[in-house]
Amino acid sequence: MKNYSLLKNNSNHFINALAALVFFLLSIVAEAKAQSYSLRSNTDKPFSLRLHTGAQGQGALVQYTGQKEIIPLRLKSLKNNVVKKIASTTFIWEEIYRGKVTGSYGLTKTADQISNIWYQRNKDGKRFVLSPVVKPEGSQEDDKVLLHNVLFTFNSSVDDNLTIKYPNGKQTIQELHGFDNPNASRNCLINDYNFDGYQDLAFSIPDAGMGVYRIFSIWLYNPETKRFEALKEPDYSKSKCSELCDVTIDPKKKLLYSACRGGARWWQDVYKFDKNKKMIWVKSAELTNP
Repeated sequence: MKNYSLLKNNSNHFINALAALVFFLLSIVAEAKAQSYSLRSNTDKPFSLRLHTGAQGQGALVQYTGQKEIIPLRLKSLKNNVVKKIASTTFIWEEIYRGKVTGSYGLTKTADQISNIWYQRNKDGKRFVLSPVVKPEGSQEDDKVLLHNVLFTFNSSVDDNLTIKYPNGKQTIQELHGFDNPNASRNCLINDYNFDGYQDLAFSIPDAGMGVYRIFSIWLYNPETKRFEALKEPDYSKSKCSELCDVTIDPKKKLLYSACRGGARWWQDVYKFDKNKKMIWVKSAELTNP
């Protein structure tokens, strides 16, 4: 009986740990979408701002109401937590104003709700409690991500335009993949996709069929020109996928993976970058457990 109780307890611990892992992974997937929050201080003379952040708190910035200036935020910490099968993520960013850390921001995100939102000013240590500003139902606002001091403006669900604005004021307008499903959303991810030591930016939307995988478009940062360039896609003649889909990377092996479904079968294409940063097909294989 004692051994049975021990086995039962171990089984319960395993189930709880597995559930925590599942909810943790789900929270990471949810954070692939860029987030924008309108916030207001709870003070006698309130101020308001809009906080934008990319996937997993990267590429964040704030813009105060009535101000044109963009203030970069540097991710200081990210903590995932699961309590009673409810996953939450707590972010803390440092405010970088004219090259100096002048304050910090924090919030906790649970599903689509945010709480414990604050701004702390460094010069006097004063902390301001912030609250979300409720927007009219159906209103749409652009999302923004700041990467290498370059501002990206786009919309996660309405249109396909991507505006890229550089520090000198020059800007270009690019076109992203268009939506086939009006209820779909655009994800935004930051990774070093060509393994050159610099973070790049990717966008993805569901495929036009059943929506079981996502189509990617990637912008690579060029450290020499300090510009972002659309990834020149590879020759797909040997690939199983005709586009870059469900992209993942292996930084250690310096390989990029693309996975898609054709009929009832899942396929994976593997790519590498040559010395000229050209994307080269390596191999393709069927995925038995996608």
